[in-house]
Amino acid sequence: MYIHQLKGWPNFTWNTEALLTRLGEVRHRQGRILGLMSSAGFKLRETAVLDTLTLDVTKSSEIEGEKLNTEQVRSSIARRLGIELAGAVPADRSVEGVVEMMLDATQRYTDELTADRLYDWHAALFPTGRSGMHKITVAAWRTPEAGPMQVVSGAMGKEKVHFEAPEAERLGAEMETFLKWFNSEPMTDMVLKAAVAHLWFVTVHPFDDGNGRITRAITDMQLARADGTPQRFYSMSAQILREKTAYYDILEQTQKGGLDITTWLSWFLDCLFHAMDHTEKTLATVVNRTKFWERNRDTALNSRQQYMITTLLDDFFGSLTSTKWAKMTKSSPDTALRDIQDLIEKGILEKEPGGGRNTTYHLVTS
Repeated sequence: MYIHQLKGWPNFTWNTEALLTRLGEVRHRQGRILGLMSSAGFKLRETAVLDTLTLDVTKSSEIEGEKLNTEQVRSSIARRLGIELAGAVPADRSVEGVVEMMLDATQRYTDELTADRLYDWHAALFPTGRSGMHKITVAAWRTPEAGPMQVVSGAMGKEKVHFEAPEAERLGAEMETFLKWFNSEPMTDMVLKAAVAHLWFVTVHPFDDGNGRITRAITDMQLARADGTPQRFYSMSAQILREKTAYYDILEQTQKGGLDITTWLSWFLDCLFHAMDHTEKTLATVVNRTKFWERNRDTALNSRQQYMITTLLDDFFGSLTSTKWAKMTKSSPDTALRDIQDLIEKGILEKEPGGGRNTTYHLVTS
């Protein structure tokens, strides 16, 4: 029997005491990220939100095996949020639909979630009325004619069935119960409510297709309520993609278990903590980069120096040497040394202890 077939469904239970430590760590990390961003400048917050939402949209689709054009996603989000973006590109209709759904969920997070709103999200995801080459029911719950709804993962021909969702005849009542609960005042912590909402909706799987992406949009909506802000600085979808195998394993385990979902909630909190951990490192890099350029905005730099400094600030592996500089900028050894010496004189680079033929350098970031 699956969890939705059990007597008492959907009256979930869990061991609060077993979750308290991790929940406290998540809430502390949540406050630290929001505090960090509240003290940052407007432009930095704007960039962080754009980066996070772009990541959320692209990775949520990638979980389903669909790779969206990142620049199109970024441009669509920037346009809808009124963010100026150099080199913006037009977006495909499929990209616009996913962005529209995610922004509606996160920017209007205080609004009531209704069946019509979910229908609108579904229609935005499938503007042609088809999923690939197959015609599907759009902007309505799935019908009995479509047959059983199985939740699968894996490539075509190698699918793994994780569980089977409730019959289509049950969906009206199931979704009415879910939406009434989701819109009610939380009787538990709002982060835990996001975890319960995720499991509940993905279990019901009310649409012919797109359930995973809509589940993650609902999760982001509830996490925005937990944060108390539409500004997103961490991506649950990106972390689920990193832990995709474990995600499907815990879903399958939970679907075949009882109504005590402590194990699922524990996994969700761990995943969310890892997402915040990843984001905190990324935001620290963004802050350092922004502060560096503000400090050196009047410093004259040639194109090679600008490129290398940007690389050092963002993603540079190992130690910097004049040989690496020459290779990366496609310049001569003499030019590389002149560029480096110029930056040393300007207080941007420093020699590391040692010397000789293998002299290494590091960026002065404070």
